[in-house]
Amino acid sequence: MKTEVLLPLIAYLLLVFGLSVYAYTRREQGNFLTEYFLGNRSMGGFVLAMTLTATYISASSFIGGPGAAYKFGLGWVLLAMIQLPAVWLSLGVLGKKFAILARRYNAVTLNDMLFARYQSRLLVWLASLSLLVAFLGAMTVQFIGGARLLETAAGIPYDTGLLIFGISIALYTAFGGFRASVLNDAMQGLVMLLGTILLLVAVVHAAGGLHSAVDKLQQIDPKLVSVHGGDDVLSLPFMASFWILVCFGVIGLPHTAVRCISYKDSKAVHRGIVLGTIVVAILMFGMHLAGALGRAVLPDLKIPDQVIPTLMITVLPPFAAGIFLAAPMAAIMSTINAQLLQSSATIVKDLYLGIKPEQLANERKLKRFSSWATFVLGLLVLLAAWRPPEMIIWLNLLAFGGLEAVFLWPLVLGLYWERANATGALSSMIVGAVCYTLLASIDLHIAGLHPIVPSLSLSLLAFYVGNKFGKQPRETVLKPS
Repeated sequence: MKTEVLLPLIAYLLLVFGLSVYAYTRREQGNFLTEYFLGNRSMGGFVLAMTLTATYISASSFIGGPGAAYKFGLGWVLLAMIQLPAVWLSLGVLGKKFAILARRYNAVTLNDMLFARYQSRLLVWLASLSLLVAFLGAMTVQFIGGARLLETAAGIPYDTGLLIFGISIALYTAFGGFRASVLNDAMQGLVMLLGTILLLVAVVHAAGGLHSAVDKLQQIDPKLVSVHGGDDVLSLPFMASFWILVCFGVIGLPHTAVRCISYKDSKAVHRGIVLGTIVVAILMFGMHLAGALGRAVLPDLKIPDQVIPTLMITVLPPFAAGIFLAAPMAAIMSTINAQLLQSSATIVKDLYLGIKPEQLANERKLKRFSSWATFVLGLLVLLAAWRPPEMIIWLNLLAFGGLEAVFLWPLVLGLYWERANATGALSSMIVGAVCYTLLASIDLHIAGLHPIVPSLSLSLLAFYVGNKFGKQPRETVLKPS
């Protein structure tokens, strides 16, 4: 193990736990569920921007994305930049209307919103099951990314790193709840920014300058400096699919959507859009460019996902590498705690209280059950990550796509189409889930498109058709009181 690398990381983890303790002491009196899962809807603009960014940017952005850029070249860097409007789209499309209705319905989870809008318990159960299955896959990716980081950069065996990483996150999220999650996200966003800039400068310097790095890539494979990428992977259908999957479709991600019902006021939304977009731009460009140019420094890596941790220990002094190690760890931890809390909220609020609503008054039992649900979920994901695949980006995109295929249209059309009803929403969710699962399972790309495109198209059609047969909603359902 590399002590110089580990010391800054240990200090960082202690800071994370310190913030969780602080968040615990700052809990406000009132409804426990609103406080534990939404932080009493008190986020300002800076924290909103950082938590959205940190939640969206994950192991894929710091490990998988740069790994793909290492393999496919500078074209992948350009592709990554199409994610730039993600925060603007999420807050712009959901934003104010979503938050107003959430306060009106006293919604704590995304499924609370869906039930209030569509009045269907079956829809809530289907949404809850889809969310839990997809989040287990998505969180597994994050755990794998964290353990690989510790393995490559700090010399900790994969299994040991997984235990340290998994138990740490499960404990601090279970203990601190949403308030701890967003406070840590704010700090982690700043750590990611600093680490990204530091690493990119070090990589360019190690390669002998930007011009020299690009020349070396061209010598390895001319396609690495082409817009089509190595193996000509970046076709027009692929790029269009990728934009839908990682940018437009993000509107339908439950852990992103729940951030849109937990901010303080409209000023926070406007500030969050501007700051969040700037931070996403710097992080996406910096990390993917570091991955692509890293091939000029490390041309013979067997596993592309190891490019960032290997670059850290190659181009940075040990202590600086330890400081930077906190950046991808921050990205991973912030994404997991958001998904872990959302999964826990689904189990506690949507499933448990759906069966036993009388337990809502038993705050002491709810506190205990919520914390244990969060911790046990973390341990289950840890077990699922025990035997990892080679490139985690594909597993992460699979989970992302599944969530978008199920939630995107019921969320967006539920907000903006007054005649949208439960039959249409259910039809859309079932068709989206089945279509995406089948196409992704057999790896079928119709006209070169990712399975998310036909899945969203068919689920939109299913929504329209199903809506013709369902009962129309009450006229007041979308009008703020």
